[in-house]
Amino acid sequence: MAELTVFTPTYNRAELLNRVYESLVDQTNHNFEWLIVDDGSTDSTRNIVNKFISEKKITVRYLYRENGGKMRSHNDGVKNAASPLFVCLDSDDCFTKSAVDDILNAWNSCKDDDKCAGIVAHKGISETEILYNEEFPDVDKTSLLDLRIRGFNGETTLVFRTDVLKENLFPEIEGEKYVPEDYVYDLIGQKYYLMVMPKILTICELEDEGYTAKVDELRWDNPTAWYLYYVNRAKFTPWSKLRLKYAAHCLRFALMAESDHKQKNPLPLLLVLAGIPGFLLLSLRRKL
Repeated sequence: MAELTVFTPTYNRAELLNRVYESLVDQTNHNFEWLIVDDGSTDSTRNIVNKFISEKKITVRYLYRENGGKMRSHNDGVKNAASPLFVCLDSDDCFTKSAVDDILNAWNSCKDDDKCAGIVAHKGISETEILYNEEFPDVDKTSLLDLRIRGFNGETTLVFRTDVLKENLFPEIEGEKYVPEDYVYDLIGQKYYLMVMPKILTICELEDEGYTAKVDELRWDNPTAWYLYYVNRAKFTPWSKLRLKYAAHCLRFALMAESDHKQKNPLPLLLVLAGIPGFLLLSLRRKL
């Protein structure tokens, strides 16, 4: 059995997959499986993946599902992963040449600690330049929320124990196709830590100019998911302006979120009261 599952969710991005494939073929260590979950593509994705499989250069598995969004694809990937470690490599990203070796070598140093959920490393625009030039704080162990509290706003490559992810699947919300990834990572961070590896593992493209508009669209289209995200952030963040901000956003999304999810995951009354001033300001500005 391979030590690592490299998971790639994809939807109508056939033209990008070859770059991912070549970066995996070029790895210095092939002790991994490449698990592709196709979220209902209508382009030539299946044919291209079949070509990769036929070449037998690396282990490739392909799963097709009806279109349901990245988080449902992620859940399918986790459920079908056959390795103890799991890392997501998006279809527009690629690995550095030694990424698999780096992951497995780092994991050997903490795998015997039950509280270690995995590894957090950098993304870069090259093998030597960190994306947005955001260095990690000077810590050895952390969580994603702890990084944000410390002021880190960069992008990360996350490697998790597969069993931990199986215990923390993304909620699948009727009528919504997106959940902020940190929703699950914040839950994991309440029980486990991530080992910090200040090294670039993933190379990706800088976001285009339409990124803000895309985020705004995701927020309007998936209010229940964002409500759940902000409930966690408001609960788990120490008292600060940041916590008040999260509470205010939570109240804003509560206006649109499904009632069942709000009843199961209520914002504590003290945080409701603390978040009201910020909520009123967001409402006046018509912001989420």
